[in-house]
Amino acid sequence: MTMKLLAAPLMTLMFAALPAHAAEESATLAKIAERGEITVGHRDGAVPFSYYDDQQKPIGYAMDICARVVNAVKAKLGKPDLKVSYMPVTGTTRIPLLVNCTIDMECGTTTNNAERQKQVTFSTTNFVAGIRILSKKSAPVASMAAAKGKTVVTLSGTTSVKLINAANTAENLGLTILSAKDLAEGMLTLETDRAVALIFDDVSIAGAAATSKAPQDYQMSSDPLSVEPYGIMLRRNDDGFKSLVNGTIEGLYKGGEINGIYEKWFTQPIPPKGINMNFPMSAQLKKVIANPTDDPNPDLYR
Repeated sequence: MTMKLLAAPLMTLMFAALPAHAAEESATLAKIAERGEITVGHRDGAVPFSYYDDQQKPIGYAMDICARVVNAVKAKLGKPDLKVSYMPVTGTTRIPLLVNCTIDMECGTTTNNAERQKQVTFSTTNFVAGIRILSKKSAPVASMAAAKGKTVVTLSGTTSVKLINAANTAENLGLTILSAKDLAEGMLTLETDRAVALIFDDVSIAGAAATSKAPQDYQMSSDPLSVEPYGIMLRRNDDGFKSLVNGTIEGLYKGGEINGIYEKWFTQPIPPKGINMNFPMSAQLKKVIANPTDDPNPDLYR
């Protein structure tokens, strides 16, 4: 018997658990149905998007949105008892783990850009951030030029790395650029004066400063170095799954539920320490909610 003939009954069995329309629409849904499990990739320290509470449970703004997606998957497959597993990812592991099907979607602070679109795709944008500079008030760094000849830190595998390297070369800044594996490490590098600035997405570094030992010691630059649209990261060429995810997010927008989710994480005290981000919804995000898009072009969000 040929491999082709063997494959046919195997594929039939794989899709048997799915409603027929779901099997036709999505390889990701077929995989989830076959395994009886959906695996959600998440960050472990990206306050308030995706981080651990005091019970080591992943929580946050992105996790709440992804929880709505998980519920939509359960409904689509007719599996209310579908197992949900969580896997922490980093800036360098998130794309490989998605592409090789270890995780089914990634919920965190991943920027949708043209370069990443070559490997993955993204849901409707669910947040719009700007890359800014966090520094100590005792040694303020308000711009890239102000860091000339000094050491800065950012997160490895992120869009900030490319932006800083480009500015370093174009402006001949002579920067020493350190790469941290996560926000906690990046913040510690700044706290211990091994770098004069932490350069990353504004809302993430605001969270890192707010949860630090001395939040009052830090300041953020006023002008963003770039605009960063976030979305749930998905595998390419699976329009059925992407449609389900986008429909879920856009339903939150249309019904207004997104406003309560946003306020819960950005304008109210959040667990486990009861900090308040004091980060009102931006005009850019309000624009996306009114007119949803998954376009990676940052100019559309300005």
